[in-house]
Amino acid sequence: MGFEPLYWHWLVFGAVLILAELALVSFTALWFGLGAMIVAFCLFVYPEIPLAYQLLLWTFASVGFTVAWFKILKPRMKDKTLAGLSREAIIGQIGQVTKAPFEGKRGELRFPAPVVGDDTWDFICTEPVSPGDRVIVTDVVGNSLQVVKK
Repeated sequence: MGFEPLYWHWLVFGAVLILAELALVSFTALWFGLGAMIVAFCLFVYPEIPLAYQLLLWTFASVGFTVAWFKILKPRMKDKTLAGLSREAIIGQIGQVTKAPFEGKRGELRFPAPVVGDDTWDFICTEPVSPGDRVIVTDVVGNSLQVVKK
């Protein structure tokens, strides 16, 4: 008589694999851990599943999760943040003031075409500007643009 794993063995195995993902950079151990959790659930519902079928189910579930991640889910999760984009892409751009800054509030300007993902940006300016003025971006300060009148 050989070793027959119970559902909680698969739960522990799956938890170990999922926790191992914290130390790995491949992002695949998670899917093998979830595959083990599927086997644990099936074994909890049907406790007489033979070991060979358990291993087969774990293999198919793990490969299925892995393929679904890399072929379906990951490509749909594009990074839409603007973090890390070079400031050189926006410096020198010319925009039109839509709201002038007043009483310490930032103004708003609009570019003719989207620049670094947006066509409307907040700005700060050291000289007075009014709506309709054209301005040139000289610097990026936090999430706002530093501009001068053109």
